Amino acid sequence: MPNRSTDSLFQLIKSLEKSEKRNFKLYVKRNTATEDLKITQLFDALDKMPEYDEVQLLKKAKGVRKQQLSNLKAHLYRQILSSLRLIKEEDNIDIRLHEQMDHARILFNKGLYLQSLKVLERLKETARAYQQLTYLQQALFFEKKIESLYITRSMQDRAEQLRQESDEVSAQLSLVNQLSNLSLELYSWYIKHGHARNEKDIENAHSFFNSHLPANAISSRGFYERLYLYQSYVWYAFIRQDFLQYYRYSKKWADLFTEFPGLLKVETANYIKGMHNLMGAQFNLLDHQRLAKSIRQFELFTKQKHLEENENNRILAYQYLYTARINLYFCREHLPRDSGWFPSWKKCCMSIICTSIPIACWYFIIRLPVCISAVVIMKKPLIISIGSSTRKEICGPTCNVMPVYCT
Repeated sequence: MPNRSTDSLFQLIKSLEKSEKRNFKLYVKRNTATEDLKITQLFDALDKMPEYDEVQLLKKAKGVRKQQLSNLKAHLYRQILSSLRLIKEEDNIDIRLHEQMDHARILFNKGLYLQSLKVLERLKETARAYQQLTYLQQALFFEKKIESLYITRSMQDRAEQLRQESDEVSAQLSLVNQLSNLSLELYSWYIKHGHARNEKDIENAHSFFNSHLPANAISSRGFYERLYLYQSYVWYAFIRQDFLQYYRYSKKWADLFTEFPGLLKVETANYIKGMHNLMGAQFNLLDHQRLAKSIRQFELFTKQKHLEENENNRILAYQYLYTARINLYFCREHLPRDSGWFPSWKKCCMSIICTSIPIACWYFIIRLPVCISAVVIMKKPLIISIGSSTRKEICGPTCNVMPVYCT
């Protein structure tokens, strides 16, 4: 029997916010049909269930027969995604570009070739602004198809211009592909081997990095080329435990979004990860002044509206923010008893608990000269207090305590 961890529809419904559920029901009403009334019953039944149980589901959704369940679930899944697309369209550049490409194809199929070319031109402008090279390449392929099949006389020297644009985009995509592969392979190298432990490991990492680094990578000026280049250097330095180089390239990674502010909403997760690495590097170097400055910068970022609209990014940002704040106390070797950050941290933890993510609770032994910190992993939420409580008093004898080290 499918359960919560395997049933995709149940997971999708449980991930929806109240506004998204309301929007879905309005969307269904606008497209009323017999099958849609059944999927509304199915949606309500699944929404009220704490865990997925097919037997209970059929009892609650009385209008749904067992033979219909599989098809109705697939239909409901598609309808939810369609309703989400409508409300997320303005927030997602990929959806906007995809829609423009769909419009260009519709106009092409209607025989309106010049109108189709105008839509593709607007698509290309948007794709260039947001460095979306794959969509730019698709638009160019479609333009070449239209120009080769039909005489549009849209402009002189059109063939030569399209050839040049295509060559430039292909070269850019090739470099982005090589650098993203290098970044991923270095991450895989770290997963397999961990940190370099001796000179042989350092030499192996050095040889691997230099043999896979493209010759023209350093001179590249595009956003994604530089993003993956800096990521590769960050992993390379982290593997070798060269924390100074780790700091330099983490800083370049984070500063890249200052140079390309329009891409902050597009690549929010990459910015969060870059700031996390930057604050981690500053902690490793025990540079509490720069760490405090980065934390203030990151705090301002966490208050932005677009972050609150994405649950994954919001949780990740708060996790990294409070890890950095705790690390700052380590650098300064003190933890004030009446710190104002604890209530908000507790609130953050409770929001993570509500999303059914495994709980990680911090506690501190205040009486030691230098604060000692640990992560307590529990299967069920427990009320814990901060202070001089012992491990047994906080979470009982069954909890697992691990030393703190975040990468």
